Amino acid sequence: MAGAPLARDGGRRGRRRRPLAEINVTPLVDVMLVLLIVFMVTAPLLTTGVTVDLPQARTAPLPGQDEPLVVTIRADGTVFLQDSAITLDQLGPRLAAVRERNPELRVFVRGDKSVDYGRVMAVVGALNQAGIAKVALLTEVPRTAALGATSGPR
Repeated sequence: MAGAPLARDGGRRGRRRRPLAEINVTPLVDVMLVLLIVFMVTAPLLTTGVTVDLPQARTAPLPGQDEPLVVTIRADGTVFLQDSAITLDQLGPRLAAVRERNPELRVFVRGDKSVDYGRVMAVVGALNQAGIAKVALLTEVPRTAALGATSGPR
C-alpha cells in the first residue's frame, strides 16, 4: 500500500455530492408575517369616509364592482365625491370625465336620512346629465333584519 494514493473523500473517488434540493421557507414565513401585520394595521385606515346616518330599507344587496364611486350627501346638504367636498356644478363634468374612461360606471348615492329629498334628486339629476345610467341609492338594513344577515350597509 505504499504506492497507493490516499483518498481524501473516504473512498468515494470520482463521485460528486448531490446538491441539497430543500427550500428554506423560514425567510418566506418571516416576510409573510411582516406583510400580514402591515396589512392588518393599514386596512382600518383605508375605510375612512364621510359620516352619514343612512336610512333603513329591506332590500337585497347589489352585486359589487371593483371600485365603487360614491356620492355622499350630508345632513347639511354638503355633497362629497368619494371623500372630497364638491359643488353640484362640478359634480356633473367630473363624473362625465370618469364615465368616458369607464362607460359601465356605477355610482352609489349615500344620503343622510334627514337631508331634503329635493337635494337628493338634484344630485341624481346631475348624475343623469353626466350620462350616468347606473345609479344606486344606499341604505342600511334594519337591526331586526340584520341579525340574520352577515353583511353591513347595503
